[in-house]
Amino acid sequence: MSASSPRLLVTGAGGQLGRRAVELLLEAGVPNLVAASRDPSKLADLAARGVETRRVDFDDPASLAEAFAGVERLLLISTDSLGAPGHRIAQHRAAVAAAEAAKVKHVVYTSAPGARPQVGGGVIDDHFWTEQALAASAIPGWTILRHNLYVELLLMGAGQAVSSGALYSATAGAGRAYVSREDCARVDAAALIKGEGRQILDVSGPAAVTQDEIAVLLAELSGRPVTHHDLPADALRQGLLAAGLPPFMAGVLVDFDASAAEGQHAIVTDAVEALTGQAPVSVAAFLEGNRAAFS
Repeated sequence: MSASSPRLLVTGAGGQLGRRAVELLLEAGVPNLVAASRDPSKLADLAARGVETRRVDFDDPASLAEAFAGVERLLLISTDSLGAPGHRIAQHRAAVAAAEAAKVKHVVYTSAPGARPQVGGGVIDDHFWTEQALAASAIPGWTILRHNLYVELLLMGAGQAVSSGALYSATAGAGRAYVSREDCARVDAAALIKGEGRQILDVSGPAAVTQDEIAVLLAELSGRPVTHHDLPADALRQGLLAAGLPPFMAGVLVDFDASAAEGQHAIVTDAVEALTGQAPVSVAAFLEGNRAAFS
């Protein structure tokens, strides 16, 4: 391994974001690439393409130490352990400690907009304390990428909104700069290759779009009337619970809307184009391309 081709590792390579980041790195001809997952057997197709695979279990610090050995640059994708308060932050702190012990030179971390402490913990709280762990570490460089909400999340409720004619949120009329998972994967891969220093970047779509505007788009694309109804946070929570969502997931979605209502999701940056050379997809273009999912 030469100084010009450091060993790069992507955690969560069995998931949608991590796998796509690995694929993009492969397409770019990046050498010395390691894909890591709790179950490396899920990465057999990547191994067949020349990618080294390693086991990473965020609940097993020994696996982290072994996986990060010899790695110079690490893409740390936040885990999906959302059900038990404190679980995910413990996982992330273990990963940061392992990266520091392995003398990883640069860590790229997938965070969220408006990362801040929350009473009782939560998704945003996890991201805040992970960012703090990186800042307090002796890791020479890190790039924190605060991904805005995926535009793909709109498809979860678009069909119901079109069929019922009603779209509900607790965003208080504020906009959200939705970004596609594909654009996030492109940014993550680019930052893993060339991120420098210590920096925090908001990763957004091209514009902050309100739920009123989304209702108009859904109506135009489906040919059926859709009206947005803004609710108090508690009313939205009760509605999500009544619809059968698990309490922790309802809490996550309400937290996201509360953050949007505060303006935390309305930050628009050029991070996608600056890092990848390609502008991010808009909400309108995304919904147009996925019209079949709701109409």
